[in-house]
Amino acid sequence: MSLTMMLIALVVAVAAGLAGWLTSRHLGQNRLKDAETTAQRILADAKKDAENLKKEKQLEAKDEWLRLKQNFENETKARRNELAKIENKLNARELNLDRRHDLLTKKEKDLDDREGELKKKSEELDKREGEVALIIEEQSRRLEKISGISQEEAKKILIQNMSEKAKQEAAQLVKEIKDRARQTANREAKEIIIQAIQRTAADHSTETTVSVVNLPSDEMKGRIIGREGRNIRSFEQATGVEVIVDDTPEAVVLSGFDPFRREIARVALERLVADGRIHPTRIEELVEKVKQEMEENLVADGEQALLECGITSMHPELVKLLGKLKFRTSYGQNVLQHSIEVSYLCGLMAASLDLDGNLAKRAALLHDIGKAIDRYTDGTHTQIGVEIARKYGEGPVVQNAIASHHEDVEITSPISVLVMAADAISGSRPGARRETLESYIKRLDNLEGLAKSFAGVGKAYAIQAGREIRVIAEHDKIDDALSEQLAADIAEKIQSEMEYPGQIKVTVIREYRAVNYAK
Repeated sequence: MSLTMMLIALVVAVAAGLAGWLTSRHLGQNRLKDAETTAQRILADAKKDAENLKKEKQLEAKDEWLRLKQNFENETKARRNELAKIENKLNARELNLDRRHDLLTKKEKDLDDREGELKKKSEELDKREGEVALIIEEQSRRLEKISGISQEEAKKILIQNMSEKAKQEAAQLVKEIKDRARQTANREAKEIIIQAIQRTAADHSTETTVSVVNLPSDEMKGRIIGREGRNIRSFEQATGVEVIVDDTPEAVVLSGFDPFRREIARVALERLVADGRIHPTRIEELVEKVKQEMEENLVADGEQALLECGITSMHPELVKLLGKLKFRTSYGQNVLQHSIEVSYLCGLMAASLDLDGNLAKRAALLHDIGKAIDRYTDGTHTQIGVEIARKYGEGPVVQNAIASHHEDVEITSPISVLVMAADAISGSRPGARRETLESYIKRLDNLEGLAKSFAGVGKAYAIQAGREIRVIAEHDKIDDALSEQLAADIAEKIQSEMEYPGQIKVTVIREYRAVNYAK
């Protein structure tokens, strides 16, 4: 029973396993078919998508190709247009060159033709010149034979006749010019007066360029002038200062832009008036004596400046140069008083800063020392001042203060800074300086220097406030005939090199003196 059950169970188990296998197989085949169907569908979809993508890319590629093609065609068209323009320009240039070539060829042909004609004419002229030379030579021989004089003698006679004729024509021309000048004198005089009115401040110019000498009586004016003006001419020639004798009662005026020369003239004239003996010889002796005394007074003025500044010692030549600054102005400011003022200021500032006050005052007093001689020496007053200070033993601090007070060189000492500051303070205070006077003095100085630059000029003095330059010629180098030429040359050089209001009269004086002694 149990075996039968077992067999039955086994058969059932085998049947169940077989049924399961068959069922599994059937299910597997169905799944496989489904998978294959799905795969085929996916593959078909993929092919379809790929085909669509391919068509899109082909369309994009075609659009890009069309765009690039259009760009290429546009660029090609632009290049062709540009090349066409260039080609047209080249054609136009070529056409112009052809025209020019034809024109040059034609001109060259014309020139060749003219050259040939000129060559023929030149040959004809040479031939005619030869014929004329022979005729002239023949005529000269006949004239020499007829006149009885040689060709050289005839030339001399002809030159002499032409010279006389030229002199006559020149004299006539001079007369016409003078007559014309007389006719226009009134108008020119008015113009000169108008220009004189427009000049710089009269009051200040009068104070700095004029000195008044009082006389005991108006009778003394005649004695100062002398017979035919010989005394006043001698006085002006010896001093270089103009003497103005006008209607002012019991006084004469001395006019000159150089204060030193004007002071010499003032002292000399006062002594002449007091002495009463006024004649050319006495004038020359007294003027020379006053000049020597003035040189001595320069030392006294320099020593007084040292005393006022509290400076104990200085080289004698430096003291003398300080005295000369009394007769020098800068922009209307007296240079010696300015230097003393700068020395005071510099000393006060040095004391406040615990610097060497004596050295500061010394450097400040000498900062403008070059102005004592800068009118007669090349270079700026600072350069000249440094050379003077070095020559007479002043130290490096003083030299640097002189050289740097206008910032021309580098400052190496605090005292130099103080000198520069004190100089600015003194010069910038209200009313201290006037540019007009300095330029006026410089113009007169340049006027005298210009006249002295000519050979044969001994002395030159600017008078009449620069409206006249009086030139003393050396008699052994300039004769009477050359005096007029010298005056004309000086006037021409003044016109070309200087600027001035109105007009300047040039007077050349030539005097010969013979001196001997009875023993």
